[in-house]
Amino acid sequence: MVADDETLARLMALAQKGDKAAYRSLLGECETWLRRYYARKIGPHILEDLVQDTLISLHRKRASYDPSRAFLPWLAAIARYRWIDHLRKAYRNKEVELNEELAADPSDPAVAAKIGLERLMGLIPEKQALAIKLVKIQGLTIAEASEKTGQSQSLVKVNIHRGMKRMAAAIEEE
Repeated sequence: MVADDETLARLMALAQKGDKAAYRSLLGECETWLRRYYARKIGPHILEDLVQDTLISLHRKRASYDPSRAFLPWLAAIARYRWIDHLRKAYRNKEVELNEELAADPSDPAVAAKIGLERLMGLIPEKQALAIKLVKIQGLTIAEASEKTGQSQSLVKVNIHRGMKRMAAAIEEE
Protein backbone atom coordinates (compact mmCIF):
# COMPACT_ATOMS: atom_id res chain seq x y z
CA MET A 1 0.00 0.00 0.00
CA VAL A 2 1.33 3.42 -0.95
CA ALA A 3 0.71 6.21 1.53
CA ASP A 4 -1.23 9.29 0.46
CA ASP A 5 0.23 12.77 0.12
CA GLU A 6 -0.97 13.88 3.55
CA THR A 7 0.71 10.92 5.26
CA LEU A 8 3.95 11.44 3.34
CA ALA A 9 3.93 15.17 4.18
CA ARG A 10 3.42 14.36 7.87
CA LEU A 11 6.25 11.79 7.82
CA MET A 12 8.56 14.31 6.14
CA ALA A 13 7.70 17.02 8.67
CA LEU A 14 8.50 14.58 11.49
CA ALA A 15 11.71 13.50 9.75
CA GLN A 16 12.79 17.13 9.43
CA LYS A 17 12.39 17.40 13.21
CA GLY A 18 14.69 14.41 13.71
CA ASP A 19 12.24 11.49 14.03
CA LYS A 20 14.30 8.59 12.65
CA ALA A 21 11.42 6.10 12.61
CA ALA A 22 9.30 8.51 10.58
CA TYR A 23 12.21 9.04 8.20
CA ARG A 24 12.65 5.28 7.69
CA SER A 25 8.92 4.93 6.99
CA LEU A 26 9.05 7.87 4.61
CA LEU A 27 11.96 6.39 2.66
CA GLY A 28 10.18 3.04 2.40
CA GLU A 29 7.00 4.66 1.10
CA CYS A 30 8.97 6.86 -1.30
CA GLU A 31 10.86 3.84 -2.61
CA THR A 32 7.57 2.11 -3.43
CA TRP A 33 6.22 5.25 -5.12
CA LEU A 34 9.45 5.77 -7.11
CA ARG A 35 9.49 2.17 -8.34
CA ARG A 36 5.98 2.62 -9.72
CA TYR A 37 6.84 6.04 -11.18
CA TYR A 38 9.99 4.83 -12.98
CA ALA A 39 8.58 1.42 -14.02
CA ARG A 40 6.67 3.09 -16.86
CA LYS A 41 9.73 4.98 -18.08
CA ILE A 42 12.77 2.70 -17.85
CA GLY A 43 13.80 -0.92 -17.93
CA PRO A 44 14.13 -2.99 -14.76
CA HIS A 45 17.93 -3.14 -15.12
CA ILE A 46 18.21 0.62 -14.45
CA LEU A 47 15.28 0.94 -12.07
CA GLU A 48 17.14 0.10 -8.86
CA ASP A 49 19.98 2.55 -9.51
CA LEU A 50 17.62 5.37 -10.41
CA VAL A 51 15.43 4.75 -7.35
CA GLN A 52 18.51 4.81 -5.11
CA ASP A 53 19.87 7.97 -6.77
CA THR A 54 16.51 9.65 -6.26
CA LEU A 55 16.34 8.61 -2.61
CA ILE A 56 19.82 10.08 -2.11
CA SER A 57 18.65 13.31 -3.75
CA LEU A 58 15.59 13.32 -1.49
CA HIS A 59 17.90 12.88 1.51
CA ARG A 60 20.13 15.76 0.41
CA LYS A 61 17.20 18.06 -0.34
CA ARG A 62 15.00 17.17 2.62
CA ALA A 63 15.70 20.50 4.33
CA SER A 64 14.27 22.32 1.31
CA TYR A 65 10.84 20.71 1.68
CA ASP A 66 8.17 23.13 2.90
CA PRO A 67 5.71 21.22 5.17
CA SER A 68 2.91 23.64 4.26
CA ARG A 69 3.00 22.37 0.66
CA ALA A 70 2.08 19.03 -0.92
CA PHE A 71 4.77 16.34 -0.71
CA LEU A 72 4.18 14.26 -3.85
CA PRO A 73 4.72 17.10 -6.35
CA TRP A 74 8.00 17.87 -4.56
CA LEU A 75 9.04 14.21 -4.77
CA ALA A 76 7.90 13.98 -8.40
CA ALA A 77 10.04 17.00 -9.30
CA ILE A 78 13.12 15.38 -7.75
CA ALA A 79 12.35 12.10 -9.56
CA ARG A 80 11.80 13.88 -12.86
CA TYR A 81 15.11 15.77 -12.63
CA ARG A 82 17.00 12.59 -11.71
CA TRP A 83 15.46 10.87 -14.74
CA ILE A 84 16.44 13.79 -16.98
CA ASP A 85 19.97 13.60 -15.55
CA HIS A 86 20.00 9.89 -16.39
CA LEU A 87 18.89 10.65 -19.96
CA ARG A 88 21.58 13.32 -20.29
CA LYS A 89 24.29 10.89 -19.22
CA ALA A 90 23.06 8.31 -21.68
CA TYR A 91 22.93 10.93 -24.43
CA ARG A 92 26.51 12.03 -23.70
CA ASN A 93 27.63 8.42 -24.00
CA LYS A 94 26.21 8.26 -27.53
CA GLU A 95 29.58 9.30 -28.90
CA VAL A 96 31.06 6.02 -27.69
CA GLU A 97 31.25 3.64 -30.61
CA LEU A 98 28.70 0.88 -30.38
CA ASN A 99 29.32 -2.44 -31.99
CA GLU A 100 26.67 -3.60 -34.46
CA GLU A 101 24.98 -5.99 -32.07
CA LEU A 102 24.61 -3.37 -29.38
CA ALA A 103 23.41 -0.70 -31.79
CA ALA A 104 20.77 -3.03 -33.18
CA ASP A 105 19.42 -3.96 -29.73
CA PRO A 106 16.65 -1.46 -28.84
CA SER A 107 16.30 -3.01 -25.37
CA ASP A 108 19.78 -1.77 -24.46
CA PRO A 109 19.42 0.96 -21.79
CA ALA A 110 21.79 3.43 -23.48
CA VAL A 111 20.01 3.07 -26.82
CA ALA A 112 16.59 3.36 -25.17
CA ALA A 113 17.68 6.43 -23.19
CA LYS A 114 19.12 8.10 -26.29
CA ILE A 115 15.93 7.43 -28.22
CA GLY A 116 13.92 8.80 -25.28
CA LEU A 117 16.00 11.98 -25.08
CA GLU A 118 15.90 12.51 -28.84
CA ARG A 119 12.13 12.07 -28.76
CA LEU A 120 11.82 14.61 -25.94
CA MET A 121 14.11 17.07 -27.72
CA GLY A 122 11.91 16.71 -30.80
CA LEU A 123 8.86 17.82 -28.81
CA ILE A 124 10.25 21.26 -28.01
CA PRO A 125 11.00 24.23 -30.27
CA GLU A 126 14.33 24.11 -32.10
CA LYS A 127 15.87 27.09 -30.25
CA GLN A 128 15.05 25.54 -26.87
CA ALA A 129 16.44 22.16 -27.94
CA LEU A 130 19.63 23.80 -29.21
CA ALA A 131 20.14 25.75 -25.97
CA ILE A 132 19.62 22.60 -23.88
CA LYS A 133 21.93 20.56 -26.11
CA LEU A 134 24.74 23.13 -25.96
CA VAL A 135 24.57 23.90 -22.23
CA LYS A 136 23.16 20.80 -20.54
CA ILE A 137 24.48 18.07 -22.82
CA GLN A 138 27.66 19.45 -24.38
CA GLY A 139 28.60 21.42 -21.25
CA LEU A 140 29.09 24.87 -22.79
CA THR A 141 28.66 27.95 -20.61
CA ILE A 142 25.68 30.24 -21.10
CA ALA A 143 28.02 32.82 -22.67
CA GLU A 144 29.45 30.27 -25.11
CA ALA A 145 25.98 29.05 -26.07
CA SER A 146 24.87 32.66 -26.52
CA GLU A 147 27.79 33.29 -28.87
CA LYS A 148 27.16 30.11 -30.83
CA THR A 149 23.41 30.65 -31.26
CA GLY A 150 23.31 34.42 -31.60
CA GLN A 151 20.79 34.60 -28.74
CA SER A 152 21.30 36.84 -25.72
CA GLN A 153 22.47 35.11 -22.55
CA SER A 154 19.08 35.80 -20.96
CA LEU A 155 17.29 34.22 -23.91
CA VAL A 156 19.53 31.13 -23.71
CA LYS A 157 18.59 30.76 -20.02
CA VAL A 158 14.90 31.26 -20.78
CA ASN A 159 15.03 28.73 -23.63
CA ILE A 160 16.72 26.17 -21.38
CA HIS A 161 14.18 26.71 -18.61
CA ARG A 162 11.17 26.54 -20.93
CA GLY A 163 12.53 23.55 -22.83
CA MET A 164 13.24 21.60 -19.64
CA LYS A 165 9.78 22.49 -18.37
CA ARG A 166 8.14 21.24 -21.59
CA MET A 167 10.16 18.02 -21.54
CA ALA A 168 9.24 17.47 -17.88
CA ALA A 169 5.56 17.99 -18.73
CA ALA A 170 5.86 15.49 -21.58
CA ILE A 171 7.45 12.98 -19.21
CA GLU A 172 4.64 13.37 -16.69
CA GLU A 173 2.00 12.89 -19.39
CA GLU A 174 3.38 9.41 -20.18
